[in-house]
Amino acid sequence: MAEPVTYLEAIRQGLWEEMERDERVFMLGEDIGVYGGAFKVTKGFLERFGKDRVIDTPIAESGIVGAAIGASLMGMRPVAEMQFIDFIACAFNQITNFAAKSRWRYGAGVPIVIRGPSGGGVRGGPFHSQNPEMYYVHTPGLKVVAPGTTHDAKGLIKAAIRDEDPVIYLEHKYLYRLPRIKEVLPEEDYVVPIGKAAVRRQGADISLITYGAMQLHCLDAAEALDKEGVSAEVVDLRTLLPLDADAIEATAKKTGKVLIVHEDTRTGGVAGEITALINERAFEYLDGPVLRVTSPDAPVPYSAPLEDYFLPNAAKVLDAARKLAAY
Repeated sequence: MAEPVTYLEAIRQGLWEEMERDERVFMLGEDIGVYGGAFKVTKGFLERFGKDRVIDTPIAESGIVGAAIGASLMGMRPVAEMQFIDFIACAFNQITNFAAKSRWRYGAGVPIVIRGPSGGGVRGGPFHSQNPEMYYVHTPGLKVVAPGTTHDAKGLIKAAIRDEDPVIYLEHKYLYRLPRIKEVLPEEDYVVPIGKAAVRRQGADISLITYGAMQLHCLDAAEALDKEGVSAEVVDLRTLLPLDADAIEATAKKTGKVLIVHEDTRTGGVAGEITALINERAFEYLDGPVLRVTSPDAPVPYSAPLEDYFLPNAAKVLDAARKLAAY
């Protein structure tokens, strides 16, 4: 009988299976070969696939992504690892002005995946805990995914590798080895479609829209609300670009009250975009204002008590949901 696996192992399996399936797939990044990756996602890959397909690079994110773009234009399907997703900023020009625009410029797809650990909750401090998704959600031509379950972690990395355009794949490091989300994965090959949200819990009174690690806090808050007679629906976006506008519209119309929860900072976060979408497509169905629970507009603190204060949690979600339910 298959054993439950971690979120990290699910990513590892997805990468391994795609390397086995398609010889055009190769990986490049800092310490991914001999060392097996900073978090050991790529442990054993060098021994199985060799140095031509598992390439240790210099500490130069712009070079990593630039090489991946060039290889993709020559028919390869690179997976570029950012050792921490924070340093994707070093490759911003390559991603937004080359990878994202190539199809628009002259019809050439850039089938690359840029993956790496994002998010806080592990005392990583301001340079190793960021959620930089919105820089890239604002860029036409990219796709941005953020799996929050073990099943989706595997299915989305496989879908991302098979996609014909550049995909930013955000894996939340807090979830990597979290026992709570271990799952037994299907033995057969599967992908999770990019651009499709998932309803994690059905509800009738209020909608909690979220993604990544925050869905756990939303599910905990929903359980508490249920004991208070409030039925909360939890929607996991899974993909941030393109957003599943139909799923967002459907849950807003169903419950009439929407609370958006994300770990990213407040100003310019995806909650604002979702709020605008709801106003455009479901305003007449609302029975209260669209609210949001986010991190404040500040770098992620290193201090444990400060980081706990900074990050959204179930108590903060519950407090906001109670106010909205009573509106």
